[in-house]
Amino acid sequence: MRIPSEQKRVMQICWVVPDIDVAMRNWTETMGIGPFFLFRDLDIDTVKHRGAPTRVRFHIAMAQAGDVQIELAQQVSDAPYAYNEVFPNGGQGGVHHVAIYVADYTAALRHFTDQGFAPSVEGLFGDMHFAYVDTRSTLGCMVEIIEHNALEDRIFARIREGAETWDGVTDPVRPGMPE
Repeated sequence: MRIPSEQKRVMQICWVVPDIDVAMRNWTETMGIGPFFLFRDLDIDTVKHRGAPTRVRFHIAMAQAGDVQIELAQQVSDAPYAYNEVFPNGGQGGVHHVAIYVADYTAALRHFTDQGFAPSVEGLFGDMHFAYVDTRSTLGCMVEIIEHNALEDRIFARIREGAETWDGVTDPVRPGMPE
């Protein structure tokens, strides 16, 4: 089976964390990574967890570390979702997923389902499709498939530019949405 090259490129690693503010500070102080772009209180209701509709609320923060994006996620609702499926009640948190950013979402999802992996979550964020595929049995974490999208392009470019121009001190946490 030939895998499209974009599916081989891990563009993001995500940690589920019990407290996003503490986690951002720890990453900045320990690793010097930043600035983090914070998206607080995201509310998604166009999503299914294991095939059943759900509505989830969470915070995410993203920073660039070279070619890989660091994502921190804190689920703040108790709805069934990929985050609390792996880390019930937040726990101590840990690596949750690696992400791929693809032009052909359907083909990427099929690549995994043809191997017998099931989506934990499938949904829409605006008009962008995404899924968390449960690959824990072979990879030890899930794989997030993110459909290529113009808004994501702008967000990801802003995060990369923020890291490239950051002085390591000023504004270590910034608003997530582009103007």
